[in-house]
Amino acid sequence: MSETLTMTAIDIAPPGLWATLKEDLACVFQRDPAARSTLEVLTTYPGVHAILTHRISHRLWQSGWRYPARFLSFVGRMLTNVDIHPGATIGQRFFIDHGACVVIGETAEVGNDVTLYHGVTLGGTSWNKGKRHPTLANGVVVGAGAKILGPINIGERVRVGANSVVVKDVPADRTVVGVPGRIVDTRAGSSRPENGISLDHNLLPDPVAKSISCLIERIETLEKELAAMRQEAPPADHTGQCQTCSAGDLCCEQEVIH
Repeated sequence: MSETLTMTAIDIAPPGLWATLKEDLACVFQRDPAARSTLEVLTTYPGVHAILTHRISHRLWQSGWRYPARFLSFVGRMLTNVDIHPGATIGQRFFIDHGACVVIGETAEVGNDVTLYHGVTLGGTSWNKGKRHPTLANGVVVGAGAKILGPINIGERVRVGANSVVVKDVPADRTVVGVPGRIVDTRAGSSRPENGISLDHNLLPDPVAKSISCLIERIETLEKELAAMRQEAPPADHTGQCQTCSAGDLCCEQEVIH
């Protein structure tokens, strides 16, 4: 599975450096409505600066110029607050939105049309020198603060919710949220934008709220069954009411907040 994802995620014969840089620049206007001009993007977008620096340092790394590659990567980190190891393999049209505190490890592999938000980590879980960082296939979107750890595979068009921690493989067209990350949705066969990239993070489901709702429904069912066995009147419907003080829905929430 790892070899298949790697081959599909990364082009075997990528275009030249200049063509790749032009695509990296052009994709900003497709995914960031705040981008107004090429000059603005080139001079004020740290995520763009980070990927431009990485493209050059990665070429040096592949050519055996390891120290110059690491030094250029270090300079890029100082200027952009984005740490991309020059050994990491990154596909075309890669975009870091609000480039800050992003970390991409040495053996990470990132496919085409991938979008990362600030605070994302593609990290390792081992001190071994082999493959220890994740592989992201084409079209993956990783929300702010998410961590993807270990030599795992993230399938095509997967969405990782903000602040999630993913430590296991994720098939294509899934949504992952939580700590540890759980698959909570599939979008296979659903409609997508023309560029195939969905940024609708507001549609992420809430598995915790769903579980609580199921528990409440089950408790009400058990209360009715117990009342029937005791030949008592069934309990009143508490829908929309606090079970403790019979106040409104916001009662318990306000107590927790305060």
